[in-house]
Amino acid sequence: MRSSSSWFNKTTSPKPPLSWLIMSLITLLALVALLRSSSSSSSSDDIDSAAPRRPASLIYTNYRRIKERAAVDYLELRSGGGARQKELELCGKERENFVPCHNVSANLLLGLKEGEEFDRHCRVATPVERCLVRPPKEYKIPLRWPTGRDVIWSGNVKITKDQFLSSGTMTKRLMLLEENQIAFHSEDGLIFDGVKDYSRQLAEMIGLGSDTEFHQAGVRTILDINCGFGSFGAHLLSLKIMAVCIATYEATGSQVQLSLERGLPAMIGNFISRQLPYPSLSYDMVHCAQCGIIWDEKKGKFLIEVDRVLKPGGYFVLTSPTSRPQGSREKTRIILNPIEELTQQLCWTLLAQQDETFIWQKAASVDCYASRKKRAIKLCEDEDNVQSYYKPLVHCISGTSSRRWIAIQNRSSGSELSSEELKIHGVQPEEFYEDTQFWRSAVKNYWSLLTPLIFSDHPKRPGDEDPLPPYNMIRNVMDMSANYGGLNAALLEEKKSVWVMNVVPASDSNALPLILDRGFAGVMHDWCEPFPTYPRTYDMLHAHGLLSHLTTKRCRMIDLFLEMDRILRPEGWIIISDTMGTIEMARTVATQVRWEARVIDLQNGSDQRLLVCQKPFVKK
Repeated sequence: MRSSSSWFNKTTSPKPPLSWLIMSLITLLALVALLRSSSSSSSSDDIDSAAPRRPASLIYTNYRRIKERAAVDYLELRSGGGARQKELELCGKERENFVPCHNVSANLLLGLKEGEEFDRHCRVATPVERCLVRPPKEYKIPLRWPTGRDVIWSGNVKITKDQFLSSGTMTKRLMLLEENQIAFHSEDGLIFDGVKDYSRQLAEMIGLGSDTEFHQAGVRTILDINCGFGSFGAHLLSLKIMAVCIATYEATGSQVQLSLERGLPAMIGNFISRQLPYPSLSYDMVHCAQCGIIWDEKKGKFLIEVDRVLKPGGYFVLTSPTSRPQGSREKTRIILNPIEELTQQLCWTLLAQQDETFIWQKAASVDCYASRKKRAIKLCEDEDNVQSYYKPLVHCISGTSSRRWIAIQNRSSGSELSSEELKIHGVQPEEFYEDTQFWRSAVKNYWSLLTPLIFSDHPKRPGDEDPLPPYNMIRNVMDMSANYGGLNAALLEEKKSVWVMNVVPASDSNALPLILDRGFAGVMHDWCEPFPTYPRTYDMLHAHGLLSHLTTKRCRMIDLFLEMDRILRPEGWIIISDTMGTIEMARTVATQVRWEARVIDLQNGSDQRLLVCQKPFVKK
């Protein structure tokens, strides 16, 4: 695990000796020229030039400036022969909603079938030209939260008016306003008498008086399969419950795209052939309301995957896709017959059934699995450190030997885990405390930089006299190298109206179980591959030490930046922290993708820098 006792502690991979000899020679010649000159009064290129400097001699100040400039010159020589890299062109209109790794027609040509053609296939994806995915002609900057939760611009999502009007039940939940907006009813007609009534019904079915008591039952995180347009998740957020939507890739009318446009957590994902990129024992509840999955297919592997990601004592909610029956007892048998044996094998108990809705509870104790050897579904031979990154679906029960097997009713209620829980994750309380303090300081620094002021002709760090950006400046945030989720916790502590997708790189130490146990949204991802989301779905991307971490990997920085540009909204922000050499190289690449970019010296004597960028609103 990374320690956070100082602002940054990542180091770059060793540079070739000859390379550093060349740069050192450039620096030495520059220093000699400086010492021979009688005076020098050039202004600093640093973002903090307007702020008071620490006492230093003129020679030292100019030496540091020339040394950094020499480093930039050297990196530019390495990357492009000394010439500024050419800006990339915009992609054609056909790629406005481009999602890499999801190409149904290409997958069919490769012989993929039985649903796998709709799955994610990055390694067989055909190479495409490097270009910037442009926004649609009608695209507008989304409205700020919470207004943007209930009203979105129809031109921002790929759904036409004809599709909207012919979408059946969709028209019960949405309405067009002035022909360029989609409004989501606060009393959304999701199921039965509305989403709020539905939520209260679920609470009562598990023995609670109201859905405001979900926390008392240990329910803090919910995986919502094929979430419609996110209205159930929007309601749960008002109860301080994190609901993450996963849905299959759709070329038009996407559930994931609409949910993210509303500022609700969502990502592309499905159960077709591979496990989800979550560890075992990840969620307190898995919810399927008319999600279209036939749960007893493939020998029950879909239900087994639900069991894998469900925490002990957690709930599986299934609402039937059929109309309300006349005879509920007969309907119960129709629904339960195909899967009741599977649920018994999984040690689930049918807790309640009402109308179309069924709720099972997973066993809170491992005692139920004692006789597993006599049953059809065996136990997996897994360990806590086994990472699940799109592995094939399995026909065995996971997590029973995990140290994280703790019933949801016995877990900490807040995001700050107990000492015992931290030690289960292999994290010392002191290390976790240092990480928390680090991100509290970092967030205050970051938030002050979310202003075009730093890109002006005379850039400076905003001072006390400058107003801070509003609390709802951004909504969808991605931490591309999340460690323990400290950025997420600090943003919420500062009462910023954000949610964070905490991404743990697949090649990094796996802290994702800890992040999920804190009640945050999180996922494992290999940053040498595209992220499973639609274009223009995040307001801010943050990467701490990620670039240095990827220097030994097979992926190139330009491809990573193109992917970041694809998923970032116009006028969105990027904050990258890393070593000086890596940051200067990143600034060169940032100019290629047309970002406004500024390097910030932390003024703490370290080799660490910030690269703060903003994506412009470019259409042509």
